Amino acid sequence: MTPEAPRAPRAPYADPAAGAAVKATDRAHVFHSWSAQGLIDPLAVACAEGAYFWDYDGNRYLDFTSGLVFTNIGYQHPAVVAAIQEQAGRLTTFAPAFAIEARSEAARMIAERTPGDLDKIFFTNGGAEAVENAVRMARVHTGRTKVLSAYRSYHGATSTAINLTGDPRRWASDTGSAGVVRFWAPFLYRSPFYASTEAEECARALRHLEDTLAFEGPSTVAAVVLETIPGTAGIMPPPPGYLAGVREICDRYGIVFVLDEVMAGFGRTGRWFAADHDEVVPDLMTFAKGVNSGYVPLGGVAVNAEIAATFETRPYPGGLTYSGHPLACAAAVATLRVMEEERTVEAAAHLGEHVLGPGLRELAERHPSVGEVRGLGAFWALELVRDRETREPLVPYNATGEANAPMAAFGAACRKNGLWPFINMNRTHVVPACNITEEEAKEGLAALDAALFTADEHTVDAALFTADEHTVDAA
Repeated sequence: MTPEAPRAPRAPYADPAAGAAVKATDRAHVFHSWSAQGLIDPLAVACAEGAYFWDYDGNRYLDFTSGLVFTNIGYQHPAVVAAIQEQAGRLTTFAPAFAIEARSEAARMIAERTPGDLDKIFFTNGGAEAVENAVRMARVHTGRTKVLSAYRSYHGATSTAINLTGDPRRWASDTGSAGVVRFWAPFLYRSPFYASTEAEECARALRHLEDTLAFEGPSTVAAVVLETIPGTAGIMPPPPGYLAGVREICDRYGIVFVLDEVMAGFGRTGRWFAADHDEVVPDLMTFAKGVNSGYVPLGGVAVNAEIAATFETRPYPGGLTYSGHPLACAAAVATLRVMEEERTVEAAAHLGEHVLGPGLRELAERHPSVGEVRGLGAFWALELVRDRETREPLVPYNATGEANAPMAAFGAACRKNGLWPFINMNRTHVVPACNITEEEAKEGLAALDAALFTADEHTVDAALFTADEHTVDAA
């Protein structure tokens, strides 16, 4: 059951002058990622707790983004904060070549939860570095170069990870020479295979992957890298049997199967890992984000026995100064203990089945702008469209400026109602903390309901739906 924790307290103070100073210093000196620096207006955040954060004017926002889908246990959990403080008092940092208690314990606890024989943990500072090293392991292990990845994907912003990525953030950094071959993974709502059922989509997607391999030469391919459930690209759970089919294809050709669980892992989908839903065991699994709720940067690669054996007497050609940083590992140990004690994974499953899933499907019945609802656990997406019949997106692919105005208006309506949304292209993702209470989740759904009338105004049925005629109390 979802825990009914006390509501987060109001901001301890409001200090607009302090907020203005923070904002001015940010604009003078901070270079923000994925942004045109002169076109952004970052909110100055004063504090955060649980599922909420506050600005310096005292405004409270329910965070339906979990930061960037990483605060799986919410902000400022006292047990994790205390563990970081305790570790800082004992041993703040130490080089990765030594055996350190926090590092060893974090690796043991992660290995206990990963599927199959993924029992060796290589620590990184985040998800992109995890993907980078997983690909390196696969290439060295197989002696092959090529790597296959899906078009609808995001794997990180380091050199190899960004080339593996399918979404437009890749374009500016795509060298076209990184040995990456892309293919279409299944997505029934916008099927590239003209499928009408999940079974058709699964069979045709697997045939497409086999055809791609045949023309690339299976003996040249080191790895197939997939997000178990694509995150930023749209939260698209694969049809039953697809991951098992990819596993079989990889086994047949001696290809390393890498599952990217950076976003979907550690309770987000109502299981420890999204792969657990399909009972599929990859050869390598990447993780980050929810492993310690993002309190201190940490990621890693879980490695199976066969690949680990490759490096038993042969040095692994990679490493990081801060691999397994003691503060990050202490935060991971505390986070995993909290998730066990508070049954966070079970709470996420309950949230998806009984609150978010039914609530979002009810919104779809009310709003013509909602083309599809999909997800599980605390991992959902609403596909917003101009026309449900044609499935035309509410805004064009990779829209900016005026072309993106309908989604910008929707986002502004969410924030006006005290909800901080996760918006990407024509979608809004519903990805709150996994331990959000039912009351908090329903508060967010009410705010979404109110904001969706703004999106409805840009549909072919706009004349029937206006915000003035359909007011919703989001308080």
